[in-house]
Amino acid sequence: MVKRQLHTEQLNLWFGNNHVLHDVNLSIEQKKITAMIGPSGCGKSTLLRTFNRMNDLIADTKVTGKVLLDGEDIYHPKADVTRIRSKVGMVFQKPNPFPKSIFNNVAYGLVVQGKYSRMDIQDRVEKSLKAAWLWDEVKHRLHDSAMSLSGGQQQRLCIARALANDPEVILLDEPTSALDPQSTAKIEELCLELKNEVTILIVTHNIAQAGRISDYIAFMYLGELVEFGETNRVFTVPQDKRTEAYLTGVFG
Repeated sequence: MVKRQLHTEQLNLWFGNNHVLHDVNLSIEQKKITAMIGPSGCGKSTLLRTFNRMNDLIADTKVTGKVLLDGEDIYHPKADVTRIRSKVGMVFQKPNPFPKSIFNNVAYGLVVQGKYSRMDIQDRVEKSLKAAWLWDEVKHRLHDSAMSLSGGQQQRLCIARALANDPEVILLDEPTSALDPQSTAKIEELCLELKNEVTILIVTHNIAQAGRISDYIAFMYLGELVEFGETNRVFTVPQDKRTEAYLTGVFG
């Protein structure tokens, strides 16, 4: 049975007077990879950030409509934003490890919550690093600075940091755009493995990447969700001429 993990209803968003998202209706299936594609400035990253309320950090942000996580409206006035962000992890375009040790990067969110024992934290750190395919590379230097890692390792560390909170959803905002091809391939393989455990949304400018790893495609243009569907269908028989034009390189 298909389970909707995330769902938007008539979602609109403004930054000041700038109307960025227009009546977006989107359903994200559990434990699948959904790739969000479209030209620069079309609203992909803004839409991604609505799912863990990261846009709240930008002044003069206004949101109307609904964003449902497991049926709960995360923009309800009484919604617990801290809990939402623990359920919906995020990894950014450029690796952004904290200036701390490898271990403390992954443990940070757990320590802040103040409800885990030292043994629990150690177990979760190891589990998260293994899930991010990083454990074997760092297990003998957990107390070295995270800044000593390569770019690809740093990005996997950021994924491990997000996984430590045991999220239901991981948001990836162009996670490989700053990485070399080898590191990019490793992140893509990792995503295919992680979708057995979590729902993944990825913003990417790399159409080939979207084709390689996603189950579903959401094509955005000028703040609108133009087309959404299974990747194979969207890539082979797009239903909107704008989708076809983007996929064939007419614009982008």
